[in-house]
Amino acid sequence: MVMGTSRESLKLSKPHQATANSNTTYTSKQALMSKRHIGEGFIAKNITFINSAGAGNGQAVAVKSSSMFSAFYQCRFKGYQDTLYVHSGIQFYRECEIFGTVDFIFGDARVVFQKCGMYVRLPGNTNVITAQGRGTSLDSGGISIHNCTIAATKEFNSHLGIKAYLGRPWGRFSKVVIMQSFLDDIIDPEGWLQWGNDTSSLYYGEYNNTGVGASLAKRVKWKGRKRMDLVQAKKFTVRNFIYGQKWLNPTKIPYSLDFM
Repeated sequence: MVMGTSRESLKLSKPHQATANSNTTYTSKQALMSKRHIGEGFIAKNITFINSAGAGNGQAVAVKSSSMFSAFYQCRFKGYQDTLYVHSGIQFYRECEIFGTVDFIFGDARVVFQKCGMYVRLPGNTNVITAQGRGTSLDSGGISIHNCTIAATKEFNSHLGIKAYLGRPWGRFSKVVIMQSFLDDIIDPEGWLQWGNDTSSLYYGEYNNTGVGASLAKRVKWKGRKRMDLVQAKKFTVRNFIYGQKWLNPTKIPYSLDFM
């Protein structure tokens, strides 16, 4: 376990970005990396993770987690592009804050964010919250955002007319659901951004969200974009998506197994 007394008391910061000779994220250096098996059961509480490479340096990951049953509580992740790499494994984030610009929550873990804040920051042009990387129909990965807030920083709010998108598909079978969350007016009415030509195999679901950005009236008309009902949404709770009842109690991190 890595633990601070508050988010401000312990900060891990590194000014790294993806290497110049690579066009992928995999060679990017991180402020922290938790590895599968080595980091199984990794827990972080009250930590701020920062990649200080700056907005002009492209992909710059603050944290990459590949740990099975990793949990983060009241942590803050600050970067620009590709801030938080939820690479693989089963993961849980509670009462955390994630700041970024492009694809700033990405990867192919099976992960639930609960009571977290996702904040778009300057500079802004095409801002995207998630880039989920599920590559095949057999892949169990996906991002579930439950009872969270998706908004902009105060500085960003002063730049009228700049919008953000909930996600774009990094993989053909990309899967993201947003449930019982507050979506501010920073969200473009279309909601989701195309990346490649095939949107038929992805799954982008929304259920019972609030705020100006939650309106479904002008959402993209893709086959894979879903207005979920209760039965569909229940599949993505802590209980059913990451089986939290089997492993979260020892972490002493609060959680809600079902809807709030």
